[in-house]
Amino acid sequence: MKYMTKLIQEPDLPAAGRRVVVVVLDGAGVGALPDAAAYGDAGANTLYHVLQKEGPLRLPNLNRLGLGRILQLSSPGALPPGLTDAAPLGYYGRMALRAPGKDTTSGHWELAGVILTQPFPVYPRGFPDEVIRPFEQALGRKVLGNKPASGTAIIEELGEKHLQTGYPIVYTSADSVFQIAAHEAVVPLEELYRWCAVAREILKGKHAVGRVIARPFTGRPGAFVRTGGRRDYSLDPPGETLLDLAAGAGYPVAVIGKVSDIFNHRGITLKRPGGNNDAVAADLCYLLENVRCGVLWATFGDFDTLYGHRNDSAGYAAALEKFDLQLGQFMQALMPADLLLITADHGCDPTHPGSDHTREYVPLMAWSPSFSGSVNCGTRKTLADLGAGAAEWLKLPAPRHGLSFLTPGREPGPSAEVPSEE
Repeated sequence: MKYMTKLIQEPDLPAAGRRVVVVVLDGAGVGALPDAAAYGDAGANTLYHVLQKEGPLRLPNLNRLGLGRILQLSSPGALPPGLTDAAPLGYYGRMALRAPGKDTTSGHWELAGVILTQPFPVYPRGFPDEVIRPFEQALGRKVLGNKPASGTAIIEELGEKHLQTGYPIVYTSADSVFQIAAHEAVVPLEELYRWCAVAREILKGKHAVGRVIARPFTGRPGAFVRTGGRRDYSLDPPGETLLDLAAGAGYPVAVIGKVSDIFNHRGITLKRPGGNNDAVAADLCYLLENVRCGVLWATFGDFDTLYGHRNDSAGYAAALEKFDLQLGQFMQALMPADLLLITADHGCDPTHPGSDHTREYVPLMAWSPSFSGSVNCGTRKTLADLGAGAAEWLKLPAPRHGLSFLTPGREPGPSAEVPSEE
């Protein structure tokens, strides 16, 4: 595959009228990183495997933006059914996660220009007494669970006991999370949120997990259902993000759903509630109509939570087809001064053994109605190149990390250094 360096001409427009639309397909990896084996993820390739197993899929818009060519970077000569390697629109390539681990928070932060050097702590055997005891003392009650588990499985296992005792269900996963599940009829939402704030205060220093998550549910034994009252309690990013730069320059920064929580509400001027993929799509349509410049950020979480973690490749495939239809609507709503960026934060291969995130490259697709032609960006060294490109489009100062894929002479190409197994 020939690597192209010719820059697409961008519109000659003032900074004040520019807009960047960041769309993150949560967990949509495009091939295992060189160090994936150290994480148990050798051979993972989320989108390729979903398309290979469930295809051909109807993905005309993702294909037009370069998905076929991106997947060939990890699987040369092997094109999944339903895709083509026809010249795409705009910039396309893949990006390597520089931060250790494969966490939602670190992935989002790196996309916005902050690269972690140490992984968030994880707890494959549950949380130690030095965490659980002060939490129980602050609540005045014991906890149930305290182990890695699927969120739906653990409320089925312990939900009835929770109803009888009022004890919170505490669990974690392969991610750096402290999750608290409680039935809304037993623990009002505001009380559950207070419990999460207590946990966030305890989980500092060496136990500073990426997120504390409220997981409310309703229903009865055998038919428990998680509700939309989820709330994430994150940490402040340890550096200036794209959102901070944009807000500091006076741009609107509008995000949807958990994006606000992931950045601990910093650098954000407007938040829409989001929810499932359809709700996120509806909120993004609203923002496209009503916020005419600055940064819009939407993360579509169902790919990860509903399908990747549950090893549901058929559900993943159906969600991709539906998103592609919505993507067509987003593209029609864009103006010449808009830049659309489509990417992911990590992988979550539903065909891979286990049900955890997978350490993978993520896609880079960038398009504006003002573009003509295409640029193969090859393999980028870091997810932060996306944030650097967004900052350049908005005429903002360059972030500390990342090189803009829009700048001629700065494309690393297919032989870029990426994390190794050492």
